[in-house]
Amino acid sequence: MKRVAIIGAGPSGITAIKNFADQGFEVTAFDRCEGVGGNWRFNDPSGHSSVFETTHLISSKHTSFYQDFPLPENTPDYPSHSELLSYFNAYADHFDIKKLIKFNTEVTQCKKIDGERWQVEWNALGSDEKITEEFDALVVCNGHHHEPRYPDYPGEFTGELIHSHDFKSARPFQDKRVLVIGGGNSACDVAVETARVSKTTAISWRRGYYLIPKFMYGLPTDLQALKNRWMPDFIRGPFTEWMLEIFQGKNEDIGLQKPDKGLSATHPTVNSELYYAVRHGKVTPHVDIERYEGNEVIFKDGKRETFDVIIACTGFKIKHRFFEKSLVNYEEGKVPLLHKMIPADINNLYFIGLFQPLGCIWPGAELQSKLAAQHLLGNWKPKQSIKELIEKELANPDVKQIDTPRHTITVDDYSFRARLKKELKKCKAA
Repeated sequence: MKRVAIIGAGPSGITAIKNFADQGFEVTAFDRCEGVGGNWRFNDPSGHSSVFETTHLISSKHTSFYQDFPLPENTPDYPSHSELLSYFNAYADHFDIKKLIKFNTEVTQCKKIDGERWQVEWNALGSDEKITEEFDALVVCNGHHHEPRYPDYPGEFTGELIHSHDFKSARPFQDKRVLVIGGGNSACDVAVETARVSKTTAISWRRGYYLIPKFMYGLPTDLQALKNRWMPDFIRGPFTEWMLEIFQGKNEDIGLQKPDKGLSATHPTVNSELYYAVRHGKVTPHVDIERYEGNEVIFKDGKRETFDVIIACTGFKIKHRFFEKSLVNYEEGKVPLLHKMIPADINNLYFIGLFQPLGCIWPGAELQSKLAAQHLLGNWKPKQSIKELIEKELANPDVKQIDTPRHTITVDDYSFRARLKKELKKCKAA
């Protein structure tokens, strides 16, 4: 019986634990948090979670469930973080996997030994005692929301500067002058939330973004998008952009920057409220920042404004502190993994959930876990060399996005799932 170490018990980790255990592997999992759920554990003492008080899912319940464990029928279209945490706990309890997890535990080092096996070192949080064990395989499921990425502008801002990772509630920003940097999901949510209590709230974008509402024509937007999947990509993109403008108007008409790239060139921002906040005068749009001068921010169009606090919603670095950088370093540039999962030159190592879907992450992570377990069993083997397949995958991404560190692991949710299901069918046929 092969021993498998699994790092992380969030949405990707729990399905990896379940699916590797299902295949008879002896699983030991590790997580810094007090329980399962990872990023969805609001205010966990570990400080890992990035969700805040009002966070809801941005993909709908209709596309955001494990195939082995559907969401409850009474789940709202867009469940809250607490409802999702209940779902992840129910999944873990249903498959009886909590007994396999060491909670409040941090993995500090993973070393390759004997060419095939892994030496894993960990300690209980608050303890200096290091424990080391050997495993036959290592499965990394700790996500990509650990190391905040801060913007780098000339000058010094003398007010308060925080990252969205540390934003939990709008209450601390009561009567303050707030600037939010970013145009992604967190940035738009933070701008809307702080605008409810702040003296002023502004938002600065480097470029124009398409804002996708959560509902279109009576349906959750991801279901509406599914109805258009029959269209070729070169038609579907412009058609969707046109539909968005017809449905909610043009960015430039309300002071937001017009997107100069296609809809899929950046990760989609799903937000129904920022347009309302801007049009009600609660959030002021700005272009990118030129420099800081004390507590003043000078923007590239020459405007300047004084702020008490800046909230940088500028993403995260892909970082695995428990690996030597000479072994694994995906912090900058492309991430060379087959199916965003298997490296070419390191045996018995799998990454589950290290991708950014245009949709929900855990259905794809569930399929990755099933395929990874079959690969370790020897029931699935790629027909070409993994290196060649990775090169093909990197050369033919699902969507062509702008060249930034944030857009190195994007996949089209439905295409990605379809590819994994196709490979799993080969396992059954074998």
